[in-house]
Amino acid sequence: MATLVLGLAGQAIGASIGGGLLGISAATIGGAIGTMAGSVVDSWIVGSLQPDQRYEGARLDSLRVTSATEGTTIPRLFGRMRLGGNIIWATDFTEHVSTTTQGGGKGGGPKVTTTEYSYTASFAVALCEGPITGIGRIWADGELLDTSTVTWRWYPGDEAQVADPFIATKMGGEGAPAYRGTAYAVFEELDLTPFGNRIPQFSFEVFRPLDDPDTAEGAIRAVTMIPGAGEFVYATEPVMRTEGAKTTPENVHAETDRAE
Repeated sequence: MATLVLGLAGQAIGASIGGGLLGISAATIGGAIGTMAGSVVDSWIVGSLQPDQRYEGARLDSLRVTSATEGTTIPRLFGRMRLGGNIIWATDFTEHVSTTTQGGGKGGGPKVTTTEYSYTASFAVALCEGPITGIGRIWADGELLDTSTVTWRWYPGDEAQVADPFIATKMGGEGAPAYRGTAYAVFEELDLTPFGNRIPQFSFEVFRPLDDPDTAEGAIRAVTMIPGAGEFVYATEPVMRTEGAKTTPENVHAETDRAE
């Protein structure tokens, strides 16, 4: 409506002025200017009358635990082995809300509000009979997990281990189980977004030596690793040797950017 009214008004004003420019009459020029101004006004009016829009992402009703079996056998292993785990404790998921709003400025138009949801979960995974001496790599849904980006801890499974402090906080001091005799890992507030908002299937590289004092492992008291295994074998950060334009790692062999 404003386009029509201002276009006619501009045409009338131009006609009253008279004359022209480059062969175009003043009435035509005034009508064009009025039409442009009316179009802007119409857009502002129409936009201001439209209701605000709101979009929400998918939300979870419950946490899906993929591997928690009551009465399952606790495996016993020796040496180094990759094995799966069994969920023995878990919290409900934690919902994180992110809201962004666009539009609705001086130019008019509706506001568009987008709300997205992400989820984290904390849980414990039983591995095997303890005690173990360490955990190497961890896989989640078959993909190698970058453990530097998550908060996690592992317990060897001896008879003196105490309850995990996070589990103790959630369950309340004396009621928290220590899972003595069972090696297990605890993940704290793991982001579930990369795994389809569910706890993924985990597998762990676990180390457990023979508990026999008569074996070579039990009799050895010390091992000299330098210089045979490298000058920087005990370094906790990657050490690089630079020769001209070539850079060679001194203590990184299996995984990128991580000292062995």
